[in-house]
Amino acid sequence: MKLDIRYAQHPDDMKHYDTDQLRKHFLFEKVFIEDEISLCYTHVDRVVFGGAYPVGKKLRLEGGKDFGSDVFLDRRELGIICIAGNGAVSVDGAEYPMKKGDGLYIGKGAKEVIFSGDQEKKPKFYLASAPAHTTYPTVFIPIEKANPRKLGDKATVNVRTIYQYVHPAVCQSCQLVMGMTILEEGSVWNTMPCHTHERRMEVYVYFDMKQDAAVFHIHGAPDETRHILMHNEQAVISPSWSIHSGVGTAAYTFIWAMAGENQTFDDMDNVPTEALK
Repeated sequence: MKLDIRYAQHPDDMKHYDTDQLRKHFLFEKVFIEDEISLCYTHVDRVVFGGAYPVGKKLRLEGGKDFGSDVFLDRRELGIICIAGNGAVSVDGAEYPMKKGDGLYIGKGAKEVIFSGDQEKKPKFYLASAPAHTTYPTVFIPIEKANPRKLGDKATVNVRTIYQYVHPAVCQSCQLVMGMTILEEGSVWNTMPCHTHERRMEVYVYFDMKQDAAVFHIHGAPDETRHILMHNEQAVISPSWSIHSGVGTAAYTFIWAMAGENQTFDDMDNVPTEALK
Protein backbone atom coordinates (compact mmCIF):
# COMPACT_ATOMS: atom_id res chain seq x y z
CA MET A 1 0.00 0.00 0.00
CA LYS A 2 1.34 3.42 -0.96
CA LEU A 3 0.63 6.44 1.28
CA ASP A 4 1.27 10.12 0.53
CA ILE A 5 0.92 12.51 3.51
CA ARG A 6 -0.11 16.15 3.00
CA TYR A 7 -0.16 18.92 5.61
CA ALA A 8 -2.64 21.76 5.99
CA GLN A 9 -2.09 25.30 4.70
CA HIS A 10 -3.21 28.77 5.76
CA PRO A 11 -4.93 30.68 2.91
CA ASP A 12 -2.33 33.46 3.20
CA ASP A 13 0.43 30.95 2.45
CA MET A 14 -1.17 29.92 -0.84
CA LYS A 15 -0.83 33.47 -2.19
CA HIS A 16 2.87 32.77 -2.67
CA TYR A 17 2.63 29.32 -4.29
CA ASP A 18 3.77 28.86 -7.86
CA THR A 19 2.37 26.12 -10.11
CA ASP A 20 4.70 23.43 -8.79
CA GLN A 21 3.87 24.25 -5.16
CA LEU A 22 0.14 24.26 -5.82
CA ARG A 23 0.36 20.85 -7.41
CA LYS A 24 2.63 19.51 -4.67
CA HIS A 25 0.29 20.50 -1.85
CA PHE A 26 -3.18 19.98 -3.36
CA LEU A 27 -3.02 17.61 -6.34
CA PHE A 28 -2.88 13.81 -6.02
CA GLU A 29 -1.78 12.59 -9.44
CA LYS A 30 -1.49 8.81 -9.06
CA VAL A 31 -4.85 7.73 -7.70
CA PHE A 32 -4.81 4.36 -9.48
CA ILE A 33 -1.72 2.14 -9.66
CA GLU A 34 -2.12 -1.40 -10.96
CA ASP A 35 -2.22 -3.97 -8.14
CA GLU A 36 -1.79 -1.30 -5.47
CA ILE A 37 -3.88 0.62 -2.98
CA SER A 38 -2.69 4.21 -3.45
CA LEU A 39 -3.77 6.60 -0.68
CA CYS A 40 -3.32 10.23 0.28
CA TYR A 41 -3.61 11.29 3.94
CA THR A 42 -4.43 14.97 4.27
CA HIS A 43 -4.27 16.67 7.65
CA VAL A 44 -7.27 18.75 6.54
CA ASP A 45 -9.88 17.02 8.72
CA ARG A 46 -7.61 13.92 8.58
CA VAL A 47 -9.33 12.62 5.47
CA VAL A 48 -7.79 9.70 3.57
CA PHE A 49 -8.61 9.18 -0.11
CA GLY A 50 -7.26 7.27 -3.08
CA GLY A 51 -7.75 4.21 -5.23
CA ALA A 52 -7.62 0.41 -5.21
CA TYR A 53 -6.84 -1.19 -8.58
CA PRO A 54 -6.78 -5.01 -8.28
CA VAL A 55 -5.82 -6.72 -11.53
CA GLY A 56 -3.47 -9.59 -10.78
CA LYS A 57 -4.02 -10.01 -7.05
CA LYS A 58 -6.37 -9.22 -4.19
CA LEU A 59 -5.63 -6.02 -2.27
CA ARG A 60 -6.09 -5.76 1.48
CA LEU A 61 -6.70 -2.40 3.13
CA GLU A 62 -4.26 -2.17 6.03
CA GLY A 63 -3.61 0.18 8.91
CA GLY A 64 -0.27 0.96 10.46
CA LYS A 65 1.58 3.63 12.39
CA ASP A 66 0.29 6.45 10.17
CA PHE A 67 -3.28 5.56 11.12
CA GLY A 68 -2.62 4.81 14.79
CA SER A 69 -3.85 1.23 14.49
CA ASP A 70 -3.03 -1.98 12.65
CA VAL A 71 -6.67 -2.04 11.51
CA PHE A 72 -7.49 0.77 9.07
CA LEU A 73 -11.11 1.11 10.20
CA ASP A 74 -10.51 0.93 13.96
CA ARG A 75 -11.45 4.61 14.26
CA ARG A 76 -12.51 5.42 10.70
CA GLU A 77 -15.39 4.96 8.28
CA LEU A 78 -15.03 4.37 4.54
CA GLY A 79 -16.91 5.15 1.34
CA ILE A 80 -16.18 3.35 -1.94
CA ILE A 81 -17.40 3.97 -5.50
CA CYS A 82 -16.42 1.74 -8.42
CA ILE A 83 -15.47 4.04 -11.33
CA ALA A 84 -14.52 1.39 -13.92
CA GLY A 85 -14.80 -2.31 -14.64
CA ASN A 86 -16.34 -4.97 -12.41
CA GLY A 87 -14.99 -6.43 -9.21
CA ALA A 88 -15.83 -7.15 -5.60
CA VAL A 89 -15.17 -5.82 -2.12
CA SER A 90 -15.11 -8.23 0.81
CA VAL A 91 -15.90 -6.84 4.29
CA ASP A 92 -15.18 -9.24 7.14
CA GLY A 93 -15.99 -12.16 4.84
CA ALA A 94 -19.16 -10.72 3.26
CA GLU A 95 -18.57 -10.14 -0.46
CA TYR A 96 -20.16 -7.31 -2.42
CA PRO A 97 -19.92 -7.61 -6.23
CA MET A 98 -19.62 -4.11 -7.71
CA LYS A 99 -19.98 -2.72 -11.23
CA LYS A 100 -19.18 0.77 -12.47
CA GLY A 101 -21.29 3.29 -10.55
CA ASP A 102 -21.93 1.09 -7.51
CA GLY A 103 -21.01 2.32 -4.04
CA LEU A 104 -20.39 0.88 -0.60
CA TYR A 105 -20.33 2.39 2.88
CA ILE A 106 -18.30 0.57 5.55
CA GLY A 107 -18.65 1.60 9.17
CA LYS A 108 -16.09 1.97 11.91
CA GLY A 109 -14.75 -1.29 13.33
CA ALA A 110 -14.64 -3.50 10.23
CA LYS A 111 -11.52 -5.66 10.53
CA GLU A 112 -10.85 -6.80 6.97
CA VAL A 113 -11.53 -5.05 3.65
CA ILE A 114 -10.30 -6.82 0.50
CA PHE A 115 -10.59 -5.61 -3.11
CA SER A 116 -10.60 -8.16 -5.94
CA GLY A 117 -10.71 -8.13 -9.73
CA ASP A 118 -8.89 -9.60 -12.70
CA GLN A 119 -7.09 -8.74 -15.95
CA GLU A 120 -10.30 -8.84 -17.96
CA LYS A 121 -12.61 -6.79 -15.74
CA LYS A 122 -10.00 -4.36 -14.32
CA PRO A 123 -12.09 -2.69 -11.60
CA LYS A 124 -11.06 0.66 -10.17
CA PHE A 125 -12.38 1.50 -6.71
CA TYR A 126 -12.23 5.08 -5.43
CA LEU A 127 -11.96 5.39 -1.63
CA ALA A 128 -12.66 8.17 0.85
CA SER A 129 -12.34 7.83 4.62
CA ALA A 130 -12.87 10.08 7.63
CA PRO A 131 -12.44 9.61 11.40
CA ALA A 132 -15.53 8.14 13.06
CA HIS A 133 -16.80 8.11 16.63
CA THR A 134 -19.41 5.37 16.35
CA THR A 135 -20.30 2.40 14.17
CA TYR A 136 -22.97 2.34 11.48
CA PRO A 137 -23.87 -0.71 9.36
CA THR A 138 -22.17 -1.53 6.09
CA VAL A 139 -24.50 -0.57 3.22
CA PHE A 140 -24.23 -1.58 -0.45
CA ILE A 141 -25.39 1.31 -2.64
CA PRO A 142 -25.85 0.46 -6.33
CA ILE A 143 -26.21 3.55 -8.51
CA GLU A 144 -29.92 2.75 -8.84
CA LYS A 145 -30.27 3.30 -5.05
CA ALA A 146 -28.22 6.53 -4.93
CA ASN A 147 -30.23 9.74 -4.47
CA PRO A 148 -30.25 11.74 -7.75
CA ARG A 149 -30.51 15.53 -8.00
CA LYS A 150 -30.51 17.12 -11.46
CA LEU A 151 -29.10 20.64 -11.61
CA GLY A 152 -27.88 23.20 -14.11
CA ASP A 153 -28.97 24.71 -17.41
CA LYS A 154 -27.86 24.39 -21.03
CA ALA A 155 -27.46 28.17 -21.17
CA THR A 156 -24.71 27.97 -18.54
CA VAL A 157 -23.29 24.66 -19.92
CA ASN A 158 -23.59 22.88 -16.56
CA VAL A 159 -26.43 20.36 -16.87
CA ARG A 160 -25.51 17.59 -14.45
CA THR A 161 -26.93 14.94 -12.16
CA ILE A 162 -25.62 14.65 -8.61
CA TYR A 163 -25.88 11.13 -7.16
CA GLN A 164 -25.73 11.10 -3.37
CA TYR A 165 -24.32 7.84 -1.97
CA VAL A 166 -23.00 8.31 1.57
CA HIS A 167 -25.60 10.86 2.58
CA PRO A 168 -28.42 11.05 5.17
CA ALA A 169 -30.95 10.45 2.37
CA VAL A 170 -29.34 7.06 1.64
CA CYS A 171 -27.43 5.72 4.66
CA GLN A 172 -26.10 6.77 8.04
CA SER A 173 -22.49 7.81 8.59
CA CYS A 174 -20.56 9.74 11.22
CA GLN A 175 -19.20 12.64 9.19
CA LEU A 176 -18.35 11.34 5.72
CA VAL A 177 -20.56 12.55 2.86
CA MET A 178 -19.84 11.24 -0.63
CA GLY A 179 -21.35 11.23 -4.08
CA MET A 180 -20.81 11.38 -7.82
CA THR A 181 -21.68 14.06 -10.36
CA ILE A 182 -22.14 13.24 -14.05
CA LEU A 183 -22.15 16.07 -16.58
CA GLU A 184 -24.25 15.77 -19.72
CA GLU A 185 -22.64 15.91 -23.14
CA GLY A 186 -22.03 19.56 -24.06
CA SER A 187 -21.81 20.67 -20.41
CA VAL A 188 -18.41 21.50 -18.94
CA TRP A 189 -18.88 23.61 -15.77
CA ASN A 190 -19.43 22.28 -12.27
CA THR A 191 -20.33 24.25 -9.13
CA MET A 192 -20.48 27.72 -10.64
CA PRO A 193 -21.65 30.01 -9.06
CA CYS A 194 -19.28 28.63 -6.48
CA HIS A 195 -19.20 28.41 -2.70
CA THR A 196 -17.12 27.52 0.30
CA HIS A 197 -18.28 25.63 3.38
CA GLU A 198 -16.37 26.68 6.45
CA ARG A 199 -17.60 23.64 8.34
CA ARG A 200 -16.38 20.98 5.88
CA MET A 201 -13.46 20.20 3.60
CA GLU A 202 -13.86 18.46 0.25
CA VAL A 203 -11.93 16.26 -2.17
CA TYR A 204 -12.70 15.90 -5.89
CA VAL A 205 -11.53 13.17 -8.25
CA TYR A 206 -12.14 13.70 -11.98
CA PHE A 207 -12.54 10.77 -14.37
CA ASP A 208 -14.23 9.51 -17.56
CA MET A 209 -12.03 11.95 -19.45
CA LYS A 210 -10.27 11.29 -22.75
CA GLN A 211 -6.48 11.34 -22.85
CA ASP A 212 -6.36 14.74 -24.56
CA ALA A 213 -8.98 16.31 -22.26
CA ALA A 214 -8.35 18.45 -19.19
CA VAL A 215 -10.20 20.12 -16.34
CA PHE A 216 -9.18 23.50 -14.98
CA HIS A 217 -9.97 23.06 -11.29
CA ILE A 218 -10.41 26.44 -9.61
CA HIS A 219 -9.72 26.79 -5.92
CA GLY A 220 -8.40 29.17 -3.30
CA ALA A 221 -10.04 31.92 -1.28
CA PRO A 222 -12.78 33.68 -3.30
CA ASP A 223 -10.69 36.86 -3.56
CA GLU A 224 -7.43 35.01 -4.31
CA THR A 225 -8.29 32.23 -6.75
CA ARG A 226 -5.87 29.85 -8.43
CA HIS A 227 -6.28 26.95 -10.83
CA ILE A 228 -4.78 23.50 -11.11
CA LEU A 229 -4.87 21.79 -14.49
CA MET A 230 -6.01 18.20 -14.04
CA HIS A 231 -6.20 15.13 -16.24
CA ASN A 232 -8.10 11.86 -16.06
CA GLU A 233 -8.28 10.07 -12.69
CA GLN A 234 -6.53 12.74 -10.65
CA ALA A 235 -7.77 14.11 -7.31
CA VAL A 236 -7.51 17.48 -5.59
CA ILE A 237 -7.81 18.64 -1.97
CA SER A 238 -10.05 21.60 -1.16
CA PRO A 239 -9.74 23.06 2.37
CA SER A 240 -12.81 24.59 3.99
CA TRP A 241 -11.74 28.15 3.05
CA SER A 242 -11.37 27.28 -0.62
CA ILE A 243 -13.84 27.36 -3.47
CA HIS A 244 -13.97 24.17 -5.54
CA SER A 245 -15.18 24.53 -9.07
CA GLY A 246 -14.02 23.39 -12.46
CA VAL A 247 -14.43 23.67 -16.20
CA GLY A 248 -13.40 20.98 -18.66
CA THR A 249 -12.53 20.82 -22.33
CA ALA A 250 -15.38 18.27 -22.59
CA ALA A 251 -17.90 16.60 -20.30
CA TYR A 252 -16.55 14.50 -17.42
CA THR A 253 -17.58 12.81 -14.18
CA PHE A 254 -16.30 13.50 -10.69
CA ILE A 255 -16.67 12.10 -7.18
CA TRP A 256 -16.87 14.49 -4.26
CA ALA A 257 -16.24 13.54 -0.65
CA MET A 258 -16.66 15.80 2.36
CA ALA A 259 -15.89 15.61 6.07
CA GLY A 260 -16.31 18.06 8.90
CA GLU A 261 -18.79 19.31 11.46
CA ASN A 262 -22.08 18.54 9.73
CA GLN A 263 -23.68 16.60 6.89
CA THR A 264 -26.11 19.24 5.63
CA PHE A 265 -25.47 19.12 1.90
CA ASP A 266 -26.81 22.65 1.25
CA ASP A 267 -24.88 24.24 4.14
CA MET A 268 -22.82 26.45 1.83
CA ASP A 269 -21.38 29.94 1.95
CA ASN A 270 -22.34 31.04 -1.55
CA VAL A 271 -20.02 33.36 -3.48
CA PRO A 272 -21.47 35.60 -6.22
CA THR A 273 -19.52 35.21 -9.45
CA GLU A 274 -18.96 38.95 -9.65
CA ALA A 275 -17.17 38.83 -6.27
CA LEU A 276 -14.50 36.39 -7.46
CA LYS A 277 -10.96 37.65 -8.05
